[in-house]
Amino acid sequence: VRLCRCRCRALLSRSAGVLRALRGLAAGPEMHFGFQTVTEAERREKIYQVFESVAKKYDVMNDSMTLGIHRVWKDILMHKMNPSPGTLLLDVAGGTGDVAFRFINYVRSVRERQLQRKLKHHQNLSWQEIFDSYQKDKFNSLGDSQVVVCDINREMLKVGKQKAQHLGYCEGLSWVLGNAEELPFDDDKFDVYTIAFGIRNVTRIDLALQEAYRVLKPGGRFLCLEFSHVSNPLLSRLYDLYSFQVIPVLGEVIAGDWKSYQYLVESIRRFPPQEELKAMIEDAGFFRVDYENLNFGIVAIHSGFKL
Repeated sequence: VRLCRCRCRALLSRSAGVLRALRGLAAGPEMHFGFQTVTEAERREKIYQVFESVAKKYDVMNDSMTLGIHRVWKDILMHKMNPSPGTLLLDVAGGTGDVAFRFINYVRSVRERQLQRKLKHHQNLSWQEIFDSYQKDKFNSLGDSQVVVCDINREMLKVGKQKAQHLGYCEGLSWVLGNAEELPFDDDKFDVYTIAFGIRNVTRIDLALQEAYRVLKPGGRFLCLEFSHVSNPLLSRLYDLYSFQVIPVLGEVIAGDWKSYQYLVESIRRFPPQEELKAMIEDAGFFRVDYENLNFGIVAIHSGFKL
């Protein structure tokens, strides 16, 4: 009887082990969530919860964490893109609208300069003709440009829509709930794909890059703005001290959320360095891939083209 019990316990133990293994396979391979090791499914869920938690304070925390410099980095991204009227942009993980609003402002300013140059070259236009030209431009200030903001998190999209309404952005702007790893768009659709401070939170970066390549038109451009690895050793130590000792405290004081901002810091340290990410972008099929370090590599802008 005792032998039978032992055999039964051993069999049950092995069965439990098999079930745990099967559950692990179903959940996906082990991955990093900050400095924790989790399954793919757990990482996806935890990241969703992080951004659901921080959505309402996201802009305030960005200003606090970067001392407002994130605004300059996004301006540089836009100037690097240099969109012209008629450009169709997909901004992924851009729920709060920062890149989208800059895109609209940039294209509007280009259109305004085009109109001014046009009027200067036609000095003999009457007042009525000048007035009509401005009225026409007023109703088509983007020159058929459009930006589609795609984000996996409903709360982030909600915040972005509220900001757009408050700031008066409506023309040429749409919001789509979607996963960067499985975009809900046709092939060869967009002129430019941007992802700013979002790719490190994607569960499978390789799949996100493949999707970026798929939805871009031939000749289309991929642009990624992301925290990266600091090249200066002294600055790197100071940056680590600030990141791990100050940012989580700011998260607790401003957003009441220490853990989410602790994860955001850890996720930056786990993110691939510049050369490694460049190789991943090339593996996805992009050509002329390069990157530009900003502030000694605190962030980097990666660029590539679909040819």
